[in-house]
Amino acid sequence: MTHAELAVDTEHEEAANDRTMFGFWVYLMTDLLMFAVLFAVYAVLKNSTVDGPSGRDIFNPTLALAGTLVLLVSSFTVGIGMIKARLGIKKQALIWFGLTFILGLAFLGITMYEFYEIIHKGYNLGTSAFLSAFFILVGTHGLHIISGLIWLGVIMVYVMKRGLNKHMIRKLTLLSLFWHFLDIVWIFIFSVVYLMAFV
Repeated sequence: MTHAELAVDTEHEEAANDRTMFGFWVYLMTDLLMFAVLFAVYAVLKNSTVDGPSGRDIFNPTLALAGTLVLLVSSFTVGIGMIKARLGIKKQALIWFGLTFILGLAFLGITMYEFYEIIHKGYNLGTSAFLSAFFILVGTHGLHIISGLIWLGVIMVYVMKRGLNKHMIRKLTLLSLFWHFLDIVWIFIFSVVYLMAFV
C-alpha cells in the first residue's frame, strides 16, 4: 500500500469514527429527551397517590443511598478502565471493567430488591398514578443498566480474544459515555424521586 493510499484509508477511517460518534451523541440526546419526559410525568403525578402510600411511606433511603454510591463508584472504575485501555494495558483494563460490571450488577440487585420490597407490601403499578410514574422511571433506568451490562460483557469477551485495537477503544469509549450518562440520570432520579420524598 502506497503512502497516498494509506493516507486515504486513514482519512476514511477517521470520517467513519466521526460519524459513529455523532450518531451515538444523537442517540444519547434522544434518550435524554425520553428521560426528561419521564421526569416531567413523575413531577406531575408524584402527589397523585389516591389515598395510597407516598414516597415517604415506602421508599427506603438507605437502599437508595447505597445504590447511588455503588453507581458513582462504577463511574470511577469505568473511567480508570478507559485510561488503562487507551494506554494499551489490557489486563488492567479488563480488571477495571470487570469491577464496573460487578458494581453494575450490585446496583441492579439493589433496584430489584427495592421493587420487591414495595411489591411485597402490596403496592404496584396499578396502585396509584404516583407509583406508575415511579416504577416506569426507575424501571426504565434499570433496563438501561441491563443493556449496559450486556454491552460491557460482550466487549470484554472481544477484548480478551482480540486485544485492544482501535475499534475496541472506540467501542469502549462509546460504552463509557453511555455508562456516565446513566450515572448522571440516576443522580437526577435520586434527587427528584428519593430526596424530594423526604423534604
